[in-house]
Amino acid sequence: MNEFVKKRNELLAQKVIKGLGSRNMTGYYAETKEDALKQALELIPEGSSVTMGGCVSAAEIGLVQAVQEGNYNFIDRTKAENPREAMLQAYDADVYLASANAMTDDGIIVNIDGNANRVSAIAYGPKKVVFIVGMNKICGDLDAAMKRARSVAATTNTQRFDIATPCKQTGACIDCKSPDTICCQFLTTRYSRHEGRIHVILVNDNLGF
Repeated sequence: MNEFVKKRNELLAQKVIKGLGSRNMTGYYAETKEDALKQALELIPEGSSVTMGGCVSAAEIGLVQAVQEGNYNFIDRTKAENPREAMLQAYDADVYLASANAMTDDGIIVNIDGNANRVSAIAYGPKKVVFIVGMNKICGDLDAAMKRARSVAATTNTQRFDIATPCKQTGACIDCKSPDTICCQFLTTRYSRHEGRIHVILVNDNLGF
């Protein structure tokens, strides 16, 4: 990443952080993935119960591995005998790891989900939610953020799954009602009623989808 993009991202991140603050959420700026990992671990006390939904960004900065190998009670639904039971434990977890499908530059977070386990846990339940968000996900307004979430994040995410949605075949969203659609629930987080619950680490990198 060249110096001009880095400077622009740093300046834009300060605007996003200010917007998050006005919405009772806390923002941080990390220059590198390593800085983001360090900041995230500072927000997760040892001994905490930690879980997540699908969060590629957390894996990309090394956070998932750090939690798996550290002194934490990591609830891993991918290894659970009963995945649904593991997902339900998320609502009582100390920390939930997440990312955004898109964000506005004034701090609104947009996410789309298929089963709703991820968006429901972001909305309510876990004591703390830690978002890892690459600067590639910041958009100028809510309309642009929603379009990014649907046309970029969701259409890319389908490539991970054995499903037969139109967007997996074409790379473009057609607002389908396919039985396999992953665009079932939309969550727009514009304000947190609970101070100190939502933390957003903005990373000067392209992360996730």
